[in-house]
Amino acid sequence: MQIKIGYDLQFDVRQLTPMVLMLFVHPDRRRDLMAPDTLHVEPFVPIKLYTDAFGNIVGRINAPPGYLRLHSQTVIYDDVMHDQHDESAPEVPVHQLPDEVLQFLIASRYCEVDQLVQTAWNLFGQSPPGWHRVKAICNWVHTNVRFDYACARPTKTAWDTYTEGTGVCRDFTHLALTFCRCMNIPARYATGYLGDINVPIVPGAPMDFSACFEAYLGGKWYVFDARFNTHRLGRILMARGRDAADVALTTSFGQADLSKFFVICDEIVT
Repeated sequence: MQIKIGYDLQFDVRQLTPMVLMLFVHPDRRRDLMAPDTLHVEPFVPIKLYTDAFGNIVGRINAPPGYLRLHSQTVIYDDVMHDQHDESAPEVPVHQLPDEVLQFLIASRYCEVDQLVQTAWNLFGQSPPGWHRVKAICNWVHTNVRFDYACARPTKTAWDTYTEGTGVCRDFTHLALTFCRCMNIPARYATGYLGDINVPIVPGAPMDFSACFEAYLGGKWYVFDARFNTHRLGRILMARGRDAADVALTTSFGQADLSKFFVICDEIVT
């Protein structure tokens, strides 16, 4: 399957503003690109690229005052196998976890493990360990949190989502991965493209980037999605981290007001 992906982000920049941009297809998927994944900046400014501590590709620019446009469009091949399923995948005891995985067990900016640990054990302590426990967590979050764009805010945490019972995809993800960490299952945040491929299209709903999480089971990372709570086709990874703070699409060190936000992720039908 070939998928057209891209974005068009426009800003009103008040003064010379350094910006950090996480708008690239993740290195794990770059071999699938069928055309260059090029970030275009208008007006032109140089882009410095680096790889962060989580393996994500990041760009740095100094945005001039005034109008700023960041846009890209490319095509990627997807074998529809990236949401892998293995109900036999076991939990890995903490003492056997690789050193680099341990960071995905502890609390982070949006994931208050200490506040939710007793709740998690009350809810999921009797669930079968491994894959089925992570699935039970996704089922609970999917059922008990109501999706509502109006309830989104940049400071909302897993605890807030649990107590308020509302949120957007990043909030579903934060709560589910926090519950996993509470149960000693490493879990990390992931973001990228997810088009409406082979699912009913909601009229008038804008396309957006989508958050999910990956749980470490049986020595591998598996994708889970507490918002949709079902296997989805065409998920294109852009970035991973401990939570949304590590994978912000754009970070501005100065005032840059977003005036346009457009995302495309469509299957190319031949």
